[in-house]
Amino acid sequence: MPGVSMVALPAQEIGKFRRRLLAWFAKRKRDLPWRKTKDPYRIWLSEIMLQQTRVAAVVPYYNNFLVRFPGVQALARAREEAILSHWAGLGYYSRARNLHRAAQEIVARHGSVFPREYDAALALPGIGRYTAAAVLSIAYNEPHAVLDGNVARVLARLHAVRGDLRAPALWKRLETAAQELLVRNTPGDWNQAMMELGATVCVPKSPKCEECPVAQWCRARKLGIAGQLPEARKKRPPVRIALAAAVLIDPGGRTLLVRQDGGDGALFSRMWQFPALETTAGAASKLARHLREKFGVKVTRGRMTKLKTVRHSVTFREIRLEPFLIRVAGLPEIAGARTPMLRRFGRLPISSVTRKIVDTAIADSENKGALSP
Repeated sequence: MPGVSMVALPAQEIGKFRRRLLAWFAKRKRDLPWRKTKDPYRIWLSEIMLQQTRVAAVVPYYNNFLVRFPGVQALARAREEAILSHWAGLGYYSRARNLHRAAQEIVARHGSVFPREYDAALALPGIGRYTAAAVLSIAYNEPHAVLDGNVARVLARLHAVRGDLRAPALWKRLETAAQELLVRNTPGDWNQAMMELGATVCVPKSPKCEECPVAQWCRARKLGIAGQLPEARKKRPPVRIALAAAVLIDPGGRTLLVRQDGGDGALFSRMWQFPALETTAGAASKLARHLREKFGVKVTRGRMTKLKTVRHSVTFREIRLEPFLIRVAGLPEIAGARTPMLRRFGRLPISSVTRKIVDTAIADSENKGALSP
């Protein structure tokens, strides 16, 4: 970005800046389970789970996941369905699928040890520049600076940088600035300190400048514009999607779950879901026709109960889902389908939106006795 200098600190001040931030981190860092280990597998797992997910939501998933998959070999051997079942509810399920594929590559090509070479780490499924730098610096003390949203925000304010931080040219300059600031003998602690500062003090809205250990070096604070940086990115306009879903119930209380790769399957994270289709109007009749044509299920209007509308957001998609509880004499026999009890799904991997439909159906049954044959 022309005219913007990334050198905000005089050479004689960089040492003070580093010492102050590291001292603050040593005293104020949050007590998180992945900070108590140097095991690259556990650090890698935490970094993948933390992508686009709050720390508070990750901690219980992280602990439970490690009970079931304590190491990379256990993860590599596992079936994808078992992994997804332990990820269900955390969202962004491609992370779990990539984690599984990467574990298999680590076992097959790297002797079951996460590679410490940057290029080798970067070649693994689901590993980008940030994740590679984070794992290698924290687990192996390799001198790679991280740059994520938190660190970019800290640097933008420190250097009073304007513009879209995610613009490729500016992001590259921020990567260079992060590498220049890196404490090379303790890169893991330094990276975590920068991320912690962005996550807890140099927050997106109303930064806590009075609590910042390095506020005296912040150009944005001196200019009185810390709250205005980084500049807001243009948001992608939302895409509104309407779906209808069928909760088929037989006399024994069992329901039908299918798995679809395309179409609405992507909206259900390609996990187990109720039969569904995208529709804009006439949901009941279109759903009945879909069930007849695709699953051989003949539905009469008197056996369909409209359930409460379910709303769900996934990135830029806003989903409005109309579920129908449909009582049938018997569930269709479909290769590969599952027929669990509606009230007992066990460890079947289902997405958050499917879980919302289940909860709606159960709540309706409790209020109206809708599950009675």
